[in-house]
Amino acid sequence: MKSVLNKSQTISDIQDKVSRVSTGPGVYLMKDSADEIIYVGKARNLKKRLSSYFIRPAQTDIKTGVLVKKISSFDTIVTGSEKEALILESTLIKRHRPRYNVILKDDKRYPSLCLGSKHPYPNLTIVRKIKKDGTLYFGPFVSSIAVRQTLKIIDKTFKLRKCKVKDFKTRTRPCINYQMLRCLAPCCLDVDKKVYEEIVKEVVWFLKGRTPDLIQKIKNEMINASKKQDYESAAMLRDKIFALEKTIEKQVAVSTDFIDRDVIGISRSNELTLITVLIVRRGFLIGTRNFIFAETMSNHGEIIGTFIRQYYEKEPFIPKEILSPVFLEDMLLIEDWLKNIKGEKVNILWPRRGEKASLLEMAARNAQMSLREHIASLSSDIDMLNRLQKRLKTDRLPERIECFDNSSISGKEPVAGMVVFEKGKSKKPFYRKYKIKHVFEHDDYAYMDEVLRRRYGKGKNMKPYPDLLIVDGGKGQLNIALSVVKDLKIEGRFDIIGIAKKDNNKGEVQDKVYKPGRANPVNFGKEQDLLLFLQRVRDEAHRFAISFHRKRRSKTSIRSILDTIPGIGEKRKKILLKHFGSIKKIRAASIEELRAVPGMNKIAAESVAKKLGGWEVRKRGG
Repeated sequence: MKSVLNKSQTISDIQDKVSRVSTGPGVYLMKDSADEIIYVGKARNLKKRLSSYFIRPAQTDIKTGVLVKKISSFDTIVTGSEKEALILESTLIKRHRPRYNVILKDDKRYPSLCLGSKHPYPNLTIVRKIKKDGTLYFGPFVSSIAVRQTLKIIDKTFKLRKCKVKDFKTRTRPCINYQMLRCLAPCCLDVDKKVYEEIVKEVVWFLKGRTPDLIQKIKNEMINASKKQDYESAAMLRDKIFALEKTIEKQVAVSTDFIDRDVIGISRSNELTLITVLIVRRGFLIGTRNFIFAETMSNHGEIIGTFIRQYYEKEPFIPKEILSPVFLEDMLLIEDWLKNIKGEKVNILWPRRGEKASLLEMAARNAQMSLREHIASLSSDIDMLNRLQKRLKTDRLPERIECFDNSSISGKEPVAGMVVFEKGKSKKPFYRKYKIKHVFEHDDYAYMDEVLRRRYGKGKNMKPYPDLLIVDGGKGQLNIALSVVKDLKIEGRFDIIGIAKKDNNKGEVQDKVYKPGRANPVNFGKEQDLLLFLQRVRDEAHRFAISFHRKRRSKTSIRSILDTIPGIGEKRKKILLKHFGSIKKIRAASIEELRAVPGMNKIAAESVAKKLGGWEVRKRGG
C-alpha cells in the first residue's frame, strides 16, 4: 500500500511540476528512481511536450506508456531557439547516453576506402576509422568482403599504385603490377602527375557511383584514340569499358533522375527498432545498411530525426536528397544543419506518390524483412542459451558470457585476454587485454589468478558481472577461478565452467567441459551444437590473447635489438625504423646506406651493422 501511495505521489508531483514548465523551446531530461538520466528530448514547446507524457498519457502508445512509468522526475533546460535546443539535445545524448534514446553505435567496425590525397601519387587503402583530415573516404562498406571486392575491381581496372607509402620510398624497381599493366610504377619511374591525377579522378567517379558518366568519358577517349590510329590504346580503353559495364550489370537501377539520395525505412516491434538505409547513387542502388536499436521512448518522427543527425555527422558523403518515411517536425532545422556540414543545400523529402514513394516502400519492406530475420536469429540464440542452461544445470540463463585465456612463450611477455558474448553474439567493445604484472615466472595458474582478481576484485566497479564465466583449461584452471571468487566473496554471482582440449593420446574425441564439484566432464549427448558454441567462445578468447601477445612480443623484439646498440638512442632508433621500415631491412643495409640516414655517422652505422650480425660477413664477402 505504501509503494502505491508513493507512486501516486510521484505522478502528482510530476504533473504539478509540468504545469509550471515554460512554453518555450528547450530540452528535457527524464530520470528514474535512482536519479539516472534515462531519456533526453527536445521540444518547440516544453510544456506541451511534457504534458503529452504525464497529463494526457492516453495519447502515447502502450510501449511508451510502460516506459513513462519508469520516470520518477525530470529536469528542463530552456533555450533561446529551436536550433539551440537541437544542438543541446545532441550534446546531452552523447554525454549521458540515456538508455531509451536512439544512439547510433560507433561505425569503426565497418571498413572504408581511404584515398590518400595528400601524397603526390595517392593510392587506396582500407581503414576502419574515418578522420576529418581532408582525406577522401568512401564507405563505410557493409562488410570486409564488399570493400575488398571493390578494391579488387579498382586494382584490375585502374592503374592506381598498389604499394604502401614506406615501400614507395624504398623501392628500386617496378613490381609485378607494372609488368601486368596494372600500375604506372610512380615509385620508380617518372610518371606525369597530370596523367596520374586523371586516373585518380576516374577512381573517384567510380566510387561515387558515377560509373555511367565514367563509361561515356572512356568511350569518347577510345573514339579519339581510334581516330588517331592509336589502336593499342583504344583496345585498352575498350577492355576498361567492358570491365565497368560488367560492374554496372550487378547494380540495380531504381530511379530515372540519376540523383544521389539515401532512402530511409523503419520497422518496429515491441522491443526493437530497425532502420534501413538504401544507398542510391546516380539512379543505381549500390548498397543497404541496417541499424538496430533497443527500447526507445521516441515516436517515429523523433527516431528518424535523431538518426539522421547522428548518421550524417559521421558519414563522409551526404547526398543531395534524403527520403524520410515520416514527416519531420524539425525538417527545416535538420536541413540547415546538414547544409552547414555539406556546404550546399540538402533536401529532406516525405513523398506520398510516384517514384520516390516507391523507393520508400522498398526501404520499408527491406526494414521489415531485416527485423523479422533479426528477431528470428535472436529467438534461435535464446533457445540455444536456454538449452545450454539446462545442459549445464546453471542457476541463471547465460545471456552474458565472459571467457579468459592466457598467452606466453616460456613465460616471456605473458598476457591474457577476455572476450564477451551477449545473447550468443560476440561483443568486441567489451573485450579486455591484460598484461601480467605480478607474476615473474612461467605459471599459467598464477596468470589466471591475477587476471581474475583484476577483473572482479573491485566490487561494484567491476559490474556488470557475467552470467557465465569460462576459463580456458581443465580442472586446475577451474579450481583457480573458484578460489578467486571465494576470496573476493562474490560466490553465487555467476556460474563458472572450465573447457579443456581433447587429449588425442588418451583417445578422447572431443573437448571437455568441467563444472565445479563434478569429477567427469559434461555429457552433451545429441546437443553437440552447445559444445561447438562453447568451443567458439573459447577459440575467440584464444585468438584474442594470442594476437595481443604477438603484438607485445613484436614491440619487445624491436626494442631489445636496437636499444642494446651503443650510440643508438631513442631518436636514432625512430629515424632508422622510419627510414628502412623494419629490422630486416636495417640488417640488409650496407655501412654506406646506414651512414646516409640523417642523424647517423660512421661509428653509429658500424655499431648497428655489427650488432645485427651481418657486417663481418659483408666485409669478408667484399
